[in-house]
Amino acid sequence: MKLYTDDELAGLLGTHDIFRLIGQTADEAGVECYVVGGYVRDLFLERPSDDIDVVVVGSGIDVASALKKKLGRQAHLSVFRNFGTAQIKCGSLEVEFVGARRESYSHDSRKPIVEDGTLEDDQNRRDFTINAMAICLNKGRFGQLVDPFNGLADLEDGIIATPLDPEVTFSDDPLRMMRCVRFATQLHFQIEDATLDGLEKMAQRIRIVSAERISVELNKIMMAPQPSIGFVEMQRTGLLQLILPEVAALDIVEQRNGRAHKNNFYHTLEVLDNVASRNASLWLRWAALLHDIGKPKSKRWDAAQGWTFHNHNYLGAKMVAPIFRRLKLPLGQDEMKYVEKLVDLHMRPQVIADDVVTDSAVRRLLSDAGDDIDDLMTLCEADITSKNEVKKKIFLENFRMVRSKLTDLVEKDYKRLLQPVIDGNEIMQLFNLRPSRVVGILKQFLKDAVLDNRVPNEREPLMQLLMEKAGSLGLKMSKP
Repeated sequence: MKLYTDDELAGLLGTHDIFRLIGQTADEAGVECYVVGGYVRDLFLERPSDDIDVVVVGSGIDVASALKKKLGRQAHLSVFRNFGTAQIKCGSLEVEFVGARRESYSHDSRKPIVEDGTLEDDQNRRDFTINAMAICLNKGRFGQLVDPFNGLADLEDGIIATPLDPEVTFSDDPLRMMRCVRFATQLHFQIEDATLDGLEKMAQRIRIVSAERISVELNKIMMAPQPSIGFVEMQRTGLLQLILPEVAALDIVEQRNGRAHKNNFYHTLEVLDNVASRNASLWLRWAALLHDIGKPKSKRWDAAQGWTFHNHNYLGAKMVAPIFRRLKLPLGQDEMKYVEKLVDLHMRPQVIADDVVTDSAVRRLLSDAGDDIDDLMTLCEADITSKNEVKKKIFLENFRMVRSKLTDLVEKDYKRLLQPVIDGNEIMQLFNLRPSRVVGILKQFLKDAVLDNRVPNEREPLMQLLMEKAGSLGLKMSKP
């Protein structure tokens, strides 16, 4: 973080013509104007930002419209009169203009009653002290910092705190609770004690926020360098139970006859951080977060084996779609179905690695994982969180062997041969069948024969096998 004097801030802002021009336009209109919020915060954090919010003590739309005339064709103006805002896009810059306002809320609504206000009123309604700082753009005070809530000190100390009573702040706009967690995660800041208490007390208010808005914040938390920070904060405040109860339910350890299973919540967060450390995609991170959600439903006690979680991958995969629908996340092949697949398959490489790494087993894995095989292996390697370094080393070496075998098989072009040349449509035509379980049995029989290398993926030997299998099922070829 870098501390600047007002003169230094004036020098920094002065290097961008847009700020001088905004100030000049406001002066001509006889109103005060300030750059506020995230741009000011990121200026001190030395983080690049092209997203600029400007508060005008007067009409933000009027100032934006006058600025557009100065900028000419290079700028595009959008006016949102219902919200009293305007936006100018100029190259890579986006400048949002709004008039200073005060807001009041009823308990059962997220929509505020908005009135014209002062800069002080506008800063009072901001979510956090680090976002409530403002820098004046008017010529006489250009570069002057206005920081009524000591946001600069909180920025320096790494603290997230609300400007006013946290309960009021979070009740007014419950999405601020998610933003609080998100900023703490992205910036690696601590949530101030009173603000944390406010999160706990007001957590239930998150129920009135739309799933779409919650998911936007969740995804930003997921894409942070260490997303576990946010999930720990959501769990300790009760937010996670309301948003992702399937993940919150992992936070339990049961003991019987002196034998306990690990806390799968903290294991999951470790896996998530491991994946994040590899700059993984958003949806691979979601797969990491959800990979063990089937464990609470599958948990059993066995006197000989201890705690078991058989088929937790299968049960977990079945839970993915309802979660994505509830949170209004994308349901497509590249998002929900991808996560579903990885959750379902995440135990397979480990099973293979624990046994003899045969061509047949690896070929089946390659067939089922398809183009997502590398992501699946990344997830499985991240899933090794044992504190026993010798055991961990053995696991990772076994996975290295699986990867090596995968590479060998791809190089031999097995991937091209994984689908038998006789498909389901031809099977139905040969035996005059409709889509049915029998067709599936015959398709799988041929696929297994190819995967197990019992026959080459060629028409004649596969047809002979098919006729033998069909005969055992009492099927006869239809007449040509």
